[in-house]
Amino acid sequence: MADIRQGRWTAQIEGDFVVFIIGARLQATHPLRSLRDLGEFKRGMRSMLGYLSEHPEKGLLGFQTAGVSTLVVQYWRSFEHLEAFAKDEDDPHLATWRNYWRRVGRSSRTGIWHETYLVRSGEYEAIYGNMPPFGLGRASELVRVESGSSARQRLRRLAG
Repeated sequence: MADIRQGRWTAQIEGDFVVFIIGARLQATHPLRSLRDLGEFKRGMRSMLGYLSEHPEKGLLGFQTAGVSTLVVQYWRSFEHLEAFAKDEDDPHLATWRNYWRRVGRSSRTGIWHETYLVRSGEYEAIYGNMPPFGLGRASELVRVESGSSARQRLRRLAG
């Protein structure tokens, strides 16, 4: 069983950070072709996350997959780190991105999307009840929620 943290916990992270959500739409009739379009099995998201996990200096704080891993929520130290990884010829993203557009072009067979959120220090709130480290709590430090604490209090900057 996973490391269940009994009781109420919250994520605590120093400074600003970035939430990057990325996903794909696989072609229902040819899901394997869609996975190849996305760079799997050697250069896709799983490979990139493995590379980033081995290179913490790149700025990925942690990630959480959802569903059948066609959705990944990533937590980055800064937008500059995320952008540098996306554009660096020596990192695994750029070649996979370019290959996707060569393979798929304007075809509708495989879709990709992402959303980027810049989060300022203290402008986030997270609660985990009887959960293992998950989401932002997996990418940061988990601390016990103080008795009587509220979401407004945890949102320090907004509660001021």
